[in-house]
Amino acid sequence: MADVVQYRLERMVDELEDLERRGLFTRREIAEIVKQRRKFEYRLKRPSPLKQDFIAYIDYETQLDSLRQLRKKAVNRELVRQGKKKTKTRKSVSDFASVARIMEIYRLAVTRYKGDVELWFRYLEFCRQRKNGRMKKVLAQVIRFHPKVPGVWIYAAAWEFDHNLNVAAARALMQSGLRMCPNSDDLWVEYLRMELTYLNKLKARKVALGEDKGTLVRDQKDADKKQWKEENQDLFMSLNDEEKENDDHRSDEDSEKPDLFSEHASGVLRTIYKGAIQALPSTFSLRKQFLQILEAIEVADSEELREEILSDTKRDFSADPEYWDWLARLEISTPSSIGKKNEDAMLSQLQKAVQVYEEAIMVVPSAIMFKLYIKFLMDVIASEMGEMEASGLSNHNYNYISHILKIYEKAETMGCLTEELACQYISFYTQLGRLEEAKKVVQNLCCGQLSDSVQLWHLRVSLEIRCITKNSLSPSKSDALSIFELLKTVLTKMSMSEAESLWMMALKFFANQKYFEKLIELSLKSVAKYGGSENGFSLSSAIVNFILQKDGLEHAREVYKRFLALPRPGLALYRNCIELESNLASLGNEDALINARKLYEAALATYDQDTSLWKDYYSLETKLGTSETAAAIYWRARKTIKSSAVIFTSPDQS
Repeated sequence: MADVVQYRLERMVDELEDLERRGLFTRREIAEIVKQRRKFEYRLKRPSPLKQDFIAYIDYETQLDSLRQLRKKAVNRELVRQGKKKTKTRKSVSDFASVARIMEIYRLAVTRYKGDVELWFRYLEFCRQRKNGRMKKVLAQVIRFHPKVPGVWIYAAAWEFDHNLNVAAARALMQSGLRMCPNSDDLWVEYLRMELTYLNKLKARKVALGEDKGTLVRDQKDADKKQWKEENQDLFMSLNDEEKENDDHRSDEDSEKPDLFSEHASGVLRTIYKGAIQALPSTFSLRKQFLQILEAIEVADSEELREEILSDTKRDFSADPEYWDWLARLEISTPSSIGKKNEDAMLSQLQKAVQVYEEAIMVVPSAIMFKLYIKFLMDVIASEMGEMEASGLSNHNYNYISHILKIYEKAETMGCLTEELACQYISFYTQLGRLEEAKKVVQNLCCGQLSDSVQLWHLRVSLEIRCITKNSLSPSKSDALSIFELLKTVLTKMSMSEAESLWMMALKFFANQKYFEKLIELSLKSVAKYGGSENGFSLSSAIVNFILQKDGLEHAREVYKRFLALPRPGLALYRNCIELESNLASLGNEDALINARKLYEAALATYDQDTSLWKDYYSLETKLGTSETAAAIYWRARKTIKSSAVIFTSPDQS
């Protein structure tokens, strides 16, 4: 290994001497360069060099070459200032050695890690930036090792097309890539872009020679200007009838003259489109990209092509809600063009989009479809608000809001109202400030098909509380009773883990009222019915902590004793109570230490195989008890636990 490294370093002598002779680096800097290179060379000569070793070496050499170029420019400027440099300096060995070394490191890296596509692309990018002659060879290698990666074919074709100006080679690479990766939508789209770009370049060449005019790329400004002139033709008056006749004759000749490039582009697009949908019949994004390309260019029979793509898409994706959402939004022009059109045109476009959505909810009656429909109208309201502030347009938000409410009602009627949609329905009413209507809707939903939805019940209770506390902070007796009965209805039929948010809301609302004790009684019944929690949310623990902050320690002890008297209080409650008493015991409270020991004994009577519980008990005795009590706990744990050895340290080892 050392001989190979030394040999490679000796081959760098000419380069290093040249750097010193030209004044780019000092002798001390060159010694540091040799030191760093020796370190990297030893890393690469290990039995299993890492990818990071190659990358680090490449980064170091790249930065070193950048520094060399900067210093070379500085030296040349100094020579020019002194008047010593009159002719262009001939390049020396140091100008080529760094690039050659980096290329060699890349070669070794990809030889070691042939399957790393990212590394190959870094190699290709370096060759492209430095315009290295090895680029074609590297492309051939990466295609041979990764023929199933579409990006490789796209990169190779782009290099042939843009750098070598070899359209035939680029087309051959794209077609080979499509044979190897027929299911890549990116490859089909890029192939179409390449062919259209080539045709546009040919047309631009004809235009430069004066043999043609225009371009395949559609300019929205020119299209709008032409449309405006056609609509306002009466405003233009010719000063000379003969000139008018000549212009008409010239325009007739231009219209009769066929545009070969436009027709060829139409044929290319149609051919590639048919091949793409045959290879990828179930890829919706591919159809969208083809339509976007078609709308960005001017080709012959563009309307016919557009209708063909739309009809094929409707035939294949009419059961997909995403298709209908895209189709409806297609009726709306871009925001920039909308701002220039009048209000009637905007309303007409919106009505067409709404008609598409109405057809969609009949064809695909699903919650997703209704959600997309509502989101579209919400976006329209937001854009209307912005445009109204910017351009002073009239506000149609009221019509949109009423339409959104009708959509929610239709979703409920058709049985497509999910929990998420229902919550959005109620929240929408709340945002409008129509609390009474929101209360009626959520009441019907909670008593109907979504009676098991915790989120809806939470919204219902919060709405009731909001209406009660709207005028006064303290509710009346009848209002408090109605809220308690409502909570009692839902809390008795749902498990404690599901109704966690409702329990916490009830505790906060009834904290300073007489119904708080009734709420505790209700929680005792729930714990007795469903059992306590072993981990996660524990209703009894939450109540104990709430009472501890509200009424103090003694009341909290009374409550947790009531919970512990139940058949299955749960391990989470034991742990919470033990933590409470242990914290007090650490402050010197003897009663708290006694209570903590009692709680540990009660918990171990049920959970005697819980190793962490034994460990915590032992830790408590170690800190606050005696060595005898700690040893007793340790040996009891050794005898009781069957699954594995005790994981905490014995008193003899400590």
